[in-house]
Amino acid sequence: MADRTNWRPGGVADIDGATDVKVSHETIHERSKLAFTAIGYGGAPIGNFNGTFTETEATEMVMQSWDQGVRYFDTAPGYGNGLSEYRLGHALRSYDRSQLVLSTKVGRVLTPALDAPTQNGQYQNIPPLIASYDYSYDGVMRAVEQSMQRMLTDRFDALFIHDCDRFTHGSAQPEYFRQAIVSAFPALESLRAQGVVKAIGFGVNETDVMTEAVKTTDSDLCLLAGRYTLLEQEPLDELLPACAERGIGIVLGGVYNSGVLATGPVKGARFNYGPAPTDVLKKAGRIEEIARRHDVALPAVALQFAFAHPAVVSVCVGARNIGQQQRNAALFEAPIPQQVWEDLRAARLIREDAPIPS
Repeated sequence: MADRTNWRPGGVADIDGATDVKVSHETIHERSKLAFTAIGYGGAPIGNFNGTFTETEATEMVMQSWDQGVRYFDTAPGYGNGLSEYRLGHALRSYDRSQLVLSTKVGRVLTPALDAPTQNGQYQNIPPLIASYDYSYDGVMRAVEQSMQRMLTDRFDALFIHDCDRFTHGSAQPEYFRQAIVSAFPALESLRAQGVVKAIGFGVNETDVMTEAVKTTDSDLCLLAGRYTLLEQEPLDELLPACAERGIGIVLGGVYNSGVLATGPVKGARFNYGPAPTDVLKKAGRIEEIARRHDVALPAVALQFAFAHPAVVSVCVGARNIGQQQRNAALFEAPIPQQVWEDLRAARLIREDAPIPS
């Protein structure tokens, strides 16, 4: 379903000291003909997620990512009430639009309100806008027009229907999901037919919701966050085989499970936006022990494992600063002995049917 070129991790001996690492590996998604870099730029942090960025800092993050060879950039209206979209769009203005892949999401419409809160969940110091969920046909069209204006573009390469899952909507999820299928997706199909977007699909955090969405629609590309990692491999049962069979590309987000696979099982480690439970810390510790035995960093194993599945076109990673971003690139390039993967399988820490880097 995808043609990968030049992916053979190796060549970075000193991750902590790496200063000029480039990630140039490319995957051509056959269905959409889009060219994805193996690492994508995750735009949530510059929407002031769990902290604030200045305009200059946000621009520097995007520019450094470009200099590393990254050409896939993802954002969403929900990332700081459009702040991430605005910053990313303005930072990318100086680059050739034809050389990058740009995705955002639909499902939220932003309305100006001077008395709107300046904080929304983990997003801080955000614009005075009210975000309302809207999966209607007209709501999607409004959302796309708003995103185009914020990002200074006349088209997107990929659009995802965002957060039509239980984590976001709770008991109301079935109705929001129905609206996404019968109203939002036809709107995206219309935009695809008009050439406004090349690839359409869903961006959610739950495997069963994504599986149902893929079964029900003619999706091209989907973004699955946090569900296919060293700690969670349920998508191997049904979702990823179905995507591989139908040529549906998968962008993976949250491959560190929101923290614990980046930091290891340290005090205060995070798992899926909350404190990591004991069983997760224990499993992460066992994985880290095997990695250390071969002088390999745990997050390098996490990144490269996620990308190894043939349905995956890119691993989208967010970073808090330039140092983290540089380290992520080095981790992706770090050589990992084949014995690491064999030891993880022998210990039943990764599934037998999970593809591994060759």
